[in-house]
Amino acid sequence: MTVDDLDRASRWFVDTLDFRVERVDERSGIAVDRLFGMADAAVRVATLRLGAESLELLDFERPGGRPVPTDSRSEDRWFQHVAIVVRDMDEAYAHVRSRGVAAISTGPQLLPDWNPAAAGIRAFYFRDPDGHVLELIEFPSGKGDPRWQSDAQRFLGIDHTAIVVDDTDCSLRVYRDLLGLRAVGRSENHGDEQERLNGVFACRVRITTLRAAAGPGIELLEYLTPRDGRPMPLDVRPDDLVHWQIEVTVPNVDTMFAAIRQTGGVPVSPGEQPVAWPTADTAPGALLARDPDGHGLLFLTRAATPAR
Repeated sequence: MTVDDLDRASRWFVDTLDFRVERVDERSGIAVDRLFGMADAAVRVATLRLGAESLELLDFERPGGRPVPTDSRSEDRWFQHVAIVVRDMDEAYAHVRSRGVAAISTGPQLLPDWNPAAAGIRAFYFRDPDGHVLELIEFPSGKGDPRWQSDAQRFLGIDHTAIVVDDTDCSLRVYRDLLGLRAVGRSENHGDEQERLNGVFACRVRITTLRAAAGPGIELLEYLTPRDGRPMPLDVRPDDLVHWQIEVTVPNVDTMFAAIRQTGGVPVSPGEQPVAWPTADTAPGALLARDPDGHGLLFLTRAATPAR
C-alpha cells in the first residue's frame, strides 16, 4: 500500500499491530519510472512482517500523490483491505481502540449461523492514519487455516486481502483463469451483522475467496446491493494513497502484458522492467498492471531454482 510518510506509517504498524520492520529499500531510475508509469518515481519500500506474511509500505518521495477521499465507502471500487488474524478479538479490539483507530464497524461483529461459510467468525473494520481500511478477524475452531488457532501472539498474520469488484465473473477471468488461483469459498453476506461490519445499510455482498499454493488469499467483494459504489478514478497513480498492489510471482512476467489486456485489465508498465523488487524469492523483472476494476497487480519474476 502507498503511504504518505514511511517512517510514521511503519511505526504505527509496529506499535499498533505488532508488525516488525524487516527491511527498508530505495528504488529509483528509468526502470522504476517505467514500472510505475511516472516520471521521477523515487520510492522507499518498507517490508513489514507479521507471522509468515509480509506487507509492503510504499512512500513515493517524488512526485507525491493524493490522499484517500474522505467520503470513501466500503462499496467504492477502490476499497481494499488486509485481514489481520487475532487470537482473541476482545483483547485485540480493546488494544487498537486504545490506540485511537478510526472505526468503520460499530464494534466486533459475530457472523451468523445461517451463513455456514462465515458462521462463528468475528470481524472488525477500521482505518489506519492514512485512511487505508484494515480488518481484524478471529476464526472459530474448524474454520480458516489451522495455524490461526495458535495463541503464540496477539496478532497472528494476514489471512487475505479483499477487493471490491463490479462483476465477480469478470474478475474471475483474471484471478482464477489467468493466474490459476483456486476458488475455495463462496457466500452471500447480508443482514444486520454485515451492515454493522462494513457500514453499508441494506447491503448484500457476494464474496468469493481464492487462494494460491502459498501466501494470503484474495477475496472478491461484489455488492449486489447497493449498486452505487464509485469506480476507481481513471487517473489513479501508484503514488495516490488509494493505491494497493497485490504482488504475484509468476514464471514469466512479460507474458502478462498481453494476457492482462485480454481479461479486461490494463498494463501500467510498457513491458517487463529490470527492477530487483525487495522480495527475497524473485529475480529482477517486474510489471505493474491493473485488473478490470483498477486494482494494482505487480507481477514479479520467479527466481531460478539453483541446480543440484
